Amino acid sequence: VQLQASGGGLVQPGGSLRLSCTASGSDFTTYALGWYRQAPGTQRDLVATITSGGRTNYADSVKGRFTISRDNAEKMLYLQMNSLKPEDTAVYYCNAQRWYGDRYYNYWGQGTQVTVSS
Repeated sequence: VQLQASGGGLVQPGGSLRLSCTASGSDFTTYALGWYRQAPGTQRDLVATITSGGRTNYADSVKGRFTISRDNAEKMLYLQMNSLKPEDTAVYYCNAQRWYGDRYYNYWGQGTQVTVSS
């Protein structure tokens, strides 16, 4: 699976952005997908995940503000971000992972910069 993230940019506090991640390759529906972010000088942290069955999970810091979704027919992953705060500033990465038998597959997109600033 190859992943390509897009949709980042500069937005004012309180604003919204929608990130997209385009996937190519086979068996997209079998992957658990996620968004992670990394601010300068920090580790990469989980933002939100969605299983192949559509179950979602969010970091406490984004609950109620961000929504993760997937479109299996189009092989797309989305992150709707509302009420953005300066502390949401980071590079956002999309991720796909799955187990197949005894093998673990983990793929990352290239990242898209989100900057929240007035």
